[in-house]
Amino acid sequence: MRFLIKQILKTRYTIILAVFIYSCNPSVDSINITPENYHASVDMVSEIMIHDIFSPPVASRVFAYPNVAAYEILAQEDSTFKSLSNTISSLQQIPKANKNKSINLKLAALIAHMETSKMLVFSEEKFTTVQDSLFKSWQKMNEKEFIASKNYALSVVKYIKNWMDKDNYSQTRTMEKFTVDAKDPARWQPTPPAYMEGIEPHWNKIRPFVLQSAAQFKPIPPPKFSLEKDSDFYKELEEVYTTSQRITENGDNSEEIAIAQFWDCNPFVSVTRGHFMFATKKISPGAHWIGIVKIATRNSQANFMQTVNAYTKTSLAIADAFISCWDEKYRSNLIRPETLINQHIDQDWLPILQTPPFPEYTSGHSVVSGAASYVLTSIFGDNFAFDDTTEIPFGLPVRSYTSFNAAADEAAISRMYGGIHYRAAVEVGLKQGKNIGKYFVKELAIEPL
Repeated sequence: MRFLIKQILKTRYTIILAVFIYSCNPSVDSINITPENYHASVDMVSEIMIHDIFSPPVASRVFAYPNVAAYEILAQEDSTFKSLSNTISSLQQIPKANKNKSINLKLAALIAHMETSKMLVFSEEKFTTVQDSLFKSWQKMNEKEFIASKNYALSVVKYIKNWMDKDNYSQTRTMEKFTVDAKDPARWQPTPPAYMEGIEPHWNKIRPFVLQSAAQFKPIPPPKFSLEKDSDFYKELEEVYTTSQRITENGDNSEEIAIAQFWDCNPFVSVTRGHFMFATKKISPGAHWIGIVKIATRNSQANFMQTVNAYTKTSLAIADAFISCWDEKYRSNLIRPETLINQHIDQDWLPILQTPPFPEYTSGHSVVSGAASYVLTSIFGDNFAFDDTTEIPFGLPVRSYTSFNAAADEAAISRMYGGIHYRAAVEVGLKQGKNIGKYFVKELAIEPL
């Protein structure tokens, strides 16, 4: 399996490089940069994050900053799209491009996206390999324009890095690990097979982009913990178990299982083979929605600025959604269904999906899907039908949706089908995400394409 994944990633890197070069048609006057070039750069980020195994919250940060760098460069000459510095209080205006120099803003935006991304991943050499080929190609097309655009892009990247370095990420790397409260039966405990520690317990300390604070959209508390069979909490626990039992009766023919697997998006899945344990590699929930952005912009034939705008606004909403969700996760610190079902209902029961290593409430995929779907709906419309091909590289078939909201609804309920969340975490989480998305649309004045 690991060899297969490695070969798939190697093949996809080759395809991404080919897209970059093929899309940059030589021009006597200017280097031609297309939306496909930007898609390829974003795809490269996703591929490297799969390889590097970033947690979902950290992955959202990796997507957001490079998109902001590209967006701010392009917004200088497009009155339709306002600088994010008007809304993001911590962001000041970037250095302006010198109009007397031969700066290609699209090229500068693309280089800024790649250079900022390279700073945020571990496998920098993968970006460097692609960049070396691209830079040589662009320099041959128009040396003066390439050098001017690259130099300007690097000045913006330096500015963005300075802003990025003040978001408390570095500080949270050295904060104390999460302490499990084993005496309280309502509190989260590590789950099999890896029994990993709770990841990113201090993510609510990361500086939000547009939200005023991590707790701005604090959800209602989960149902009160109780193992009394007539309590709301126990009924939700029992629902997870009975739902799992019902849908597994049909095995591979179950639509609910197909939904759960399609939206799994868990980069921490551990596989045991004898005495060995290793991780399979998947995209994160945020990366899945970033893939949907690519589908939507392609289907709508969005131009370069429109494409970057959709990626940027969606990635920012996803990033703040994770901050909001993680703020609640480690506040309520609720135990997962798997732990309680094994303790009190069926010791041999396993969820359809592997339980991820952090507290239960609210559902991260539900919050992120709610926020992303609201922003995408504001850009592309309420009835934007699309085929979601995001999971094809991982052996899963295409699923079709009548709207972004329909996709978000399915993503949310997939967590209960998978046996990793109670219903309240799904429904309240989706509402939490929608509220975040609505706030984003208002604050960023997001308009239809």
